[in-house]
Amino acid sequence: MGGISGVNAALHSIERIMIPEQIIRLVPSALKLLGCWALVLCGVQIGWSQTGELHGQASAWIGAHLQPSTGSEAGLRYIPDFLLEQQLGDKLNLNLELSLNAFGTAQYAKNESALYDLNVKPYRGWLRLSTDRFEARIGLQKINFGSASMLRPLMWFDRIDPRDPLQLTDGVYAVLGRYYFQNNANLWLWGLYGNNDTKGWELAATENKTVEYGGRIQSPLWTGEVGLTYHHRRADLNTMLSASTGYAGLNVPEDRYGVDGKWDIGIGVWFEGALIHQQSELFGMTYQRQWTIGTDYTFAVGNGVSAAMEYFQSEYPAGEFTSAAGHGLSALSLTYSMGVVDQLSAMFYRDWHNKEWYRLISWHRTYDNWIFYFTGFWNPENVQLYRPQSGENAFAGTGFQLMVVFNH
Repeated sequence: MGGISGVNAALHSIERIMIPEQIIRLVPSALKLLGCWALVLCGVQIGWSQTGELHGQASAWIGAHLQPSTGSEAGLRYIPDFLLEQQLGDKLNLNLELSLNAFGTAQYAKNESALYDLNVKPYRGWLRLSTDRFEARIGLQKINFGSASMLRPLMWFDRIDPRDPLQLTDGVYAVLGRYYFQNNANLWLWGLYGNNDTKGWELAATENKTVEYGGRIQSPLWTGEVGLTYHHRRADLNTMLSASTGYAGLNVPEDRYGVDGKWDIGIGVWFEGALIHQQSELFGMTYQRQWTIGTDYTFAVGNGVSAAMEYFQSEYPAGEFTSAAGHGLSALSLTYSMGVVDQLSAMFYRDWHNKEWYRLISWHRTYDNWIFYFTGFWNPENVQLYRPQSGENAFAGTGFQLMVVFNH
């Protein structure tokens, strides 16, 4: 009887911990995904153990906001990454990458119940066949290009936030081919399928079960390079409408045209522009133009201060070359290395349309596999600068964040 009483007491103690019901419901799914991923790795390693490598990144963070409505948050994330390389011939290689994004977050606001989120999802999963001048890659992958670094009109398939220490972004399901010419020019061709969420700057998702396709060519020009890019898809405008509007079946063709260039003329200079055409006048956004100009330079102050500036503008003209009022953003990035292990950086944004400032100052220290970040920020509560991958924007309002990262 004493043993039974002890068990009951232990069970009551566990119940008092009050594990959130949302997490309990997600645990079986998370274990199932992790188990399937582990089986794939084991199967691959049995056949090709001599060429496989397993890496990973674990991170933990806590953050606090001065606004009571926002409160504080804490989180854990682990991204295991398995890489495989097999040589099939003298110049032919086969590569594989499998990666998961497993994370849990908790948000606490004054006088409100805590919000918990636990998720495990594929992060990368692609197979690549390559030679010295050609590669073909299929699967869940990151596709990004362009000359701008902070305010990017050609951010079509990713959502990298320059302020994010981990530089995380969801991938897209795609087939990508690239060919590299002898003069360092290169040609890209791609096709996307099965990406039902919005990507990059998109306001409307792609129509379900339709193919997106496009390409890009980059070529050396003087002391730098220039690129031309095209992409086509069918946009599902129904995702922007409420059920009360009465509209249905609003799936319209969309074409995107991009151009960018970057040169070193003593200082770095670049530009990037995009024209988007949707065959619909429902929202008054038949055409959209976005463009960025930027420059960078390293000043001989102490160990060297690296500075980069960009100006971005978004417009909705009536025609391709029609003038229109725009929404402008400016960005300034400063980086200073205080020694071998310490680095200080600051980023400032100005939203000229809403007359708002975004400010962020960060210090990080690196010890072999460990990196420590301390970030302070002072931003509007309603952040419109970048769209987060999931959940709330960590840099909304005023506050700080402490993050620890371990790479293996």
